[in-house]
Amino acid sequence: MAQEENKTSSHEEDMKTTAEAAAQDREVAEDAKKTEDTASGAENKTQEAAASQAEANASAGKAGDGAGSQSAAGASDETEAAGAAGSAGDADDGSATGASQEETAGADDAGTSGVTDVKLQKLKDEYEKKLKDEKDQYLRLFAEFDNFRKRSDKEKSQMFDMGARNVLEKVLPIIDNFERALATIPEEEKDKPFTKGVEGIYKQVQKMCDELDVKPIEAEGKKFDPDFHNAVMTDTESDVEEDIITQDLQKGYTYKGQVIRHSMVKVKK
Repeated sequence: MAQEENKTSSHEEDMKTTAEAAAQDREVAEDAKKTEDTASGAENKTQEAAASQAEANASAGKAGDGAGSQSAAGASDETEAAGAAGSAGDADDGSATGASQEETAGADDAGTSGVTDVKLQKLKDEYEKKLKDEKDQYLRLFAEFDNFRKRSDKEKSQMFDMGARNVLEKVLPIIDNFERALATIPEEEKDKPFTKGVEGIYKQVQKMCDELDVKPIEAEGKKFDPDFHNAVMTDTESDVEEDIITQDLQKGYTYKGQVIRHSMVKVKK
């Protein structure tokens, strides 16, 4: 019994000890958590203080060296402010150097742009001069070709007219023979088929002459004109005025207004 009581007592002491140990562990954990929270808060405050200090330093740098002399934070703050001011001075020097480089680069760009403009203007002048010369040459060639075309058309027309004139000169005696033949037909034979056939052919020849602009020259009863008439006989017996044509011996013709054969006439003298 005594042993069992001792075991029970020992077991209770162990449980008590274990409970005390667990309580101590909880206290230690709580203390550690509090310490950690405290440290975290201190770290946050330190960071906030550092940020505030950095902003103050930046403001001091922008304000100049005078802002550093007014700082009451101590020698460390003055040193940091002086460092910030030095950095600001270096930045100003860097800015000035950069501005100088930019000005130099701008001047170089301006010079290059000026040279480029001069070259472009020179090329433009050259191309304009070349274009003007080419246009002038084109106009000259066009004018020469147009004159050549007109001259060729005129020459072709003249050659055609010359050929037509030569043919008409050979046809005119045939027309004369038709007229002489018809003039000698007696009245009683004019209604015969042969006479009608000859008259029909003569009318076809007259129609052809009209279509070719071949016109007979008026002579009898007109005043003598050496440009259209050829006087082969004189008339001294008629009572008409002088230089009046009294008889057309051979009919003359014009082709497109030009005489291809003069009229042979008898003129009063």
